[in-house]
This record gives sequence, structure tokens and C-alpha cells, in this order.
Amino acid sequence: MKKEYDFSKMKEIKNPYVNKKKAIGINLSPEVIDYFKEIAAKTNIPYQKLIDLYLLDCVRRRVRPSLKWVASSPA
Repeated sequence: MKKEYDFSKMKEIKNPYVNKKKAIGINLSPEVIDYFKEIAAKTNIPYQKLIDLYLLDCVRRRVRPSLKWVASSPA
């Protein structure tokens, strides 16, 4: 290893990963996290990456959530 390096002739290269991902905070139920962690353990893919891949797949297929709200009975 050299004592000093000359970086004066290096060309600037822009970071190709800028604006590729956006950090957010999101609250997920323990059931969701446990489910993706279980898959992560079997696939050696981090659970956060699996969640991102699943959501990206939904976006590309234009999947819309199907929500059925059940009103709670009055106490």
C-alpha cells in the first residue's frame, strides 16, 4: 500500500444510486414483520428488501388493496 495517492487525475463520477430509494418510517403490525422475517430466513434476503420487492410488484401490476371495514357494535 502506498503512503500517498494522487487523486488529482481522477474523473468525477456521479452516484448512480441517488434518488433510487427513499427512506421513510412506517408502522407495521408484528404479524407482517414476522411473516416477512420468516421468508427472509428461508431466502437469505433481508426482510425489509422483501417488503420493498412485494410492494414494488404490487405497484407494477397496479394491484389495489381490497379493504372491507367492519363497523364495531356499540358498547
